[in-house]
Amino acid sequence: MSFLPTEIDEYVIAHSQDEPDLLKQLSKETWQKVLNPSMLSEHFQGRVLSMLSKLVQPKTILEIGTYTGYSALCLAEGLVDKGILHTIDHNEELVDFQRKYFDKSPYKDQIQQHLGNALEIIPSINENFDLVFIDADKSNYSNYFGLVIDKMKKGGVIVSDNVLWYGKVVEKPDPNDIDTKALIAYNTLLKNDPRIETILLPIRDGLTISRVK
Repeated sequence: MSFLPTEIDEYVIAHSQDEPDLLKQLSKETWQKVLNPSMLSEHFQGRVLSMLSKLVQPKTILEIGTYTGYSALCLAEGLVDKGILHTIDHNEELVDFQRKYFDKSPYKDQIQQHLGNALEIIPSINENFDLVFIDADKSNYSNYFGLVIDKMKKGGVIVSDNVLWYGKVVEKPDPNDIDTKALIAYNTLLKNDPRIETILLPIRDGLTISRVK
């Protein structure tokens, strides 16, 4: 989803870095074979993630929510030599799909897959992180933040996806809409937490960048 007019959105993409061929293949196969392909980061947001990672030059990255591996490959582009990206997902059916594309990339030895509940896995990863990307179940965003904030290096960056949630965050949420209520609370948390400085960008479905002080 994009909040920009179609013509502007197309212009933005046309004047940004081209999508790498491997990611084009991954995107095509995701749309052909995997349920809910709209969950894919895709070209423009992928280039944003790549650029952020290259600016941070992380030694350690944590991704919460792998899906088919597109965003992991984008984030891996900024890894320093011998840097590691840990990526977590609960969907066992996608592990081989992810690995196929990871193995085709220059980062095959730098991406470590974790299968299971991120709330249980994050505490078991004995690392401090330079860069974290949160793009999983929205109801747990605040819980994920709570687990990673004390594992962040000074100056580290937390990137959170889907924080505008189709524009629902500016509407009165349905009492049964757990995800929207959770994201409203999460956005407030990021704005008010004194340990970070935050900017919310209207990129696609909303992307928040939070820098650890």
